[in-house]
Amino acid sequence: MLAKVIFFLYICKANVNPKKRYESEGEKTRDMNTKRKIAIVAGGDSSEHEVSLRSAQGILSEIDTERYDAEIVVMPKFADGGAEARHQMLEKLLQYDLCYITIHGTPGENGLLAGYLDMMHIPYSNCGVLAGAVTFNKYACNHYMSAFGVRISPSVLLRRRYGKIIAVDHEDMLQAVTALGFPMFIKSNVGGSSFGCTKVKNSNEILPAIERAFQEGDEVVCEAFMKGTEITCGVYKTKDKAVAFPITEVVTHNEFFDYNAKYKGEVDEITPARIPDEVRDRVQQATLRLYDLLGCKGIIRTDYILTPDGKGGLDINLLEVNTTPGMTATSFVPQQIRAAGLTVKEVLTDIIEANLPIC
Repeated sequence: MLAKVIFFLYICKANVNPKKRYESEGEKTRDMNTKRKIAIVAGGDSSEHEVSLRSAQGILSEIDTERYDAEIVVMPKFADGGAEARHQMLEKLLQYDLCYITIHGTPGENGLLAGYLDMMHIPYSNCGVLAGAVTFNKYACNHYMSAFGVRISPSVLLRRRYGKIIAVDHEDMLQAVTALGFPMFIKSNVGGSSFGCTKVKNSNEILPAIERAFQEGDEVVCEAFMKGTEITCGVYKTKDKAVAFPITEVVTHNEFFDYNAKYKGEVDEITPARIPDEVRDRVQQATLRLYDLLGCKGIIRTDYILTPDGKGGLDINLLEVNTTPGMTATSFVPQQIRAAGLTVKEVLTDIIEANLPIC
């Protein structure tokens, strides 16, 4: 999957001027009073399809209707509509001035849809092909970031090839995974919303957890457990400003921050987080730096674990980067926006205006 989306990067590598699409179609200069047409693109192929639809409704309810003519465009699961339904949906996107992508999972979050939109010269709201591909692959992203001094948890990557499960860079899969210690987390390397994620407490639970995670995709990551405070930080940038939202502290009522905690209220989400100001500043600056290192665009949200550093302070450990964060009523980013004294409408307008072509 990562190879496919990186391939898109090279075929879309030339500088893309979205205005060319209008010029090539002979469109006259747009009346500045005309509302720009925005497609809020939701759905997709992953287990997060329904969550994506809720995010789209959240965006639609907050978007500035005096400036934009917005509607939700749903990408049906390929298994439901096949190639013809997918083709019709993609063709429909040609009529919009910008696509606000809120597909959680493939093909919206991993760079595939971005590659298509680049080729068709259609502006969009979130990360491009390479940033989407890298961040969607948790193992690749975390190890890439570790090269820049970012702390990550020890992990093992598993792939299923020709009916056999292999551990990348290890001869004995079970030995490599067991060496991470217990408890550990076993989860899809390309999924979200904690689908297929298991907190594994002993060796008997390893294989069932691996099988469950493989139901979400072709790669699984096994990570050593880090005991600490879980936090998440949303940021975005435009040409004029860099905005880091107040940080949220995540206190789950369950074994970990699972689907029920995320979407059924089985969690305490404390914004701003109960952390020292110095740590808050470090986390926000680290997230903005990560944004630049990855070449992100639009809003991203990055999850961390704070652990004791043995000197009375706290280490910041990266969990994962989410380039298409949830925008439902219970999602973190809307909470953080409100805590910053901003409105979701203001932030959406910033993102849209930063990516619209100048006509």
